[in-house]
Amino acid sequence: MHDTSDTPVIGVLALQGDVREHLVALAAADALARPVRRPEELAEVDGLVLPGGESTTISKLAVLFGVMEPLRAHVRDGLPVYGTCAGMILLADKILDPRSGQETVGGIDMIVRRNAFGRQNESFEAAVGIRGVEGPPVEGVFIRAPWVESVGAAAEVLAEHDGHIVAVRQGNAMATSFHPELTGDHRVHRLFADMVRANRAAESL
Repeated sequence: MHDTSDTPVIGVLALQGDVREHLVALAAADALARPVRRPEELAEVDGLVLPGGESTTISKLAVLFGVMEPLRAHVRDGLPVYGTCAGMILLADKILDPRSGQETVGGIDMIVRRNAFGRQNESFEAAVGIRGVEGPPVEGVFIRAPWVESVGAAAEVLAEHDGHIVAVRQGNAMATSFHPELTGDHRVHRLFADMVRANRAAESL
């Protein structure tokens, strides 16, 4: 789609949540970052980030703006996608305790528990070692964070914290319970940008 350079175009779903922080982190990871709100904008990106925020609100706005169905179709077709916190919930094939009217995009065979860490701690930070990220552990910022109750055979666990799964990848879809965009450490976004580059290279063959 965008094979004029090695710079992938990565969108951030800009309906609600910490959009600006993701745009900054993606730019630092050598991607061309842009907000996405409409289906036609979704069609112009090589990858997409689903940001943290309020998962029920994001899902309802996605339906309202007409991007939920196109987003599901793009993810089914292999669009690289990365979800943080609420974005992780949106990428889950199943939510353990969904709110009324809450929908997901799906894409990762996992069952997610909403606000799982929030009952004990509204917000905390912890060092998280992530498979595929070189160097020291990433500083994970957990804000009323979900965790993954279980994953299917196709999903790969990338990280755990306190006995709970907090980072998962399945094919071109990746999700974390925590917010790497809030730390100034852009290695997780760089990992995702590399996933997008690899997918784009494979498509151009």
